[in-house]
Amino acid sequence: MTSLAAPPVRVVAPSTDTGGRSGRVTWMAVPALLMFLAFAVVPLLGVLALSFTTWDGLGAVHPSGLTSWRAVLADPGLLHTIGVTFLIMGLSWIFQTPLSLLIGVFLAGHQRYREFLAVLYFIPLLLSSAAIAITFKALLDPNFGIGAGLGLPILAQDWLGDSKLAVGVVVFVVSWQFIPFHSLIYQGGVRQIPASLYEAAQIDGAGRFRQFLSITLPQLKYTIITSSTLMVVGSLTFFDLIFILTSGGPADATSVLALDMYQRGFQASLMGPASVIAVILVLTGLVLALVLRRLGGGSGDDSQLEGA
Repeated sequence: MTSLAAPPVRVVAPSTDTGGRSGRVTWMAVPALLMFLAFAVVPLLGVLALSFTTWDGLGAVHPSGLTSWRAVLADPGLLHTIGVTFLIMGLSWIFQTPLSLLIGVFLAGHQRYREFLAVLYFIPLLLSSAAIAITFKALLDPNFGIGAGLGLPILAQDWLGDSKLAVGVVVFVVSWQFIPFHSLIYQGGVRQIPASLYEAAQIDGAGRFRQFLSITLPQLKYTIITSSTLMVVGSLTFFDLIFILTSGGPADATSVLALDMYQRGFQASLMGPASVIAVILVLTGLVLALVLRRLGGGSGDDSQLEGA
C-alpha cells in the first residue's frame, strides 16, 4: 500500500521592502507640503514680523519692537471687539447647529424629493457674501425694503440701526448662508450610520424620536465636533458680510476682530497694529480648534462608528 506524500508547502516570506514604498509616499506629500509652506506658513511668518514694525503700507518698513503690540493691547475698544466677536460666534453656533443637524438628518433619506430639496437648500452657499449682504440690506431698509413694500410695520423697523437688532440680523444672515454647508456635512455623517442599528431599535419598539436620541446623535459625535470647529473658527473671519451690512455699527455693536483689522490696516494705514490683530485671530482660532478637539475626546483616527 503506497502512502501519498503531502505536497510541499511553499512559505513566502513577508516582503521587507518598505523603504521604497514609504519613500514614494513621502515624495507624494512634497507638493502639498510646499503649497502649505508657501500659502500658509510664509504669510503667517510675514504677518508676525510686520506686527513688530511700523508701516503705512506704502513707505519703508521700520522696526518698532513691541510698539504696535502695546498700542493694540492698551486700546480700550479691543475687549469690546473681542466680546462682539465671541457673541456673534456663540449665537451663530447656537442657531446653526440644531437647524443644520435636523436638515442634514432629513436630507439623508433617499427619497427623490429630498434630493431635490437638498439642491435648493445648497443654493445660498453658491452666492457670494457680498451679494447676500447687499440683498438683505436692501430688503431690510425701513423706507424702501420688504416691510414698506408689503405694508407690514413689524418688518419696517430699523433693523441695521438698532444695536440689538443689528447683531440679530448679522447672525441670521450668516446662518442663512452657511447652514446648507453644515447640513451637507451632517447628511454625509447620517448616511454612514449602519441601517442595522435602526432595524434593531425598531424591533425593540423604539420610535423615530428615540432612535434620533439614542442612535443618530451619539453616532454623529465626531461629525458635530468637525462641524462646530469649522463653524467657530470660520466665525473669526466674518468681514465682507458685516462690512457691507453694518460697517461695524451702530456704535460698534457689530465690530468684530476681522473688521477691526481691516479698518486699522487699510483705512488708517496702520499695518503694524493690523498685523497684531491678525496674529490674535490666528492664535484664537488655534486655541478654539484645540479646545473643541479636546472636548470631542479621542484622536482624529477614531471612527464615527466606534461602539456601534
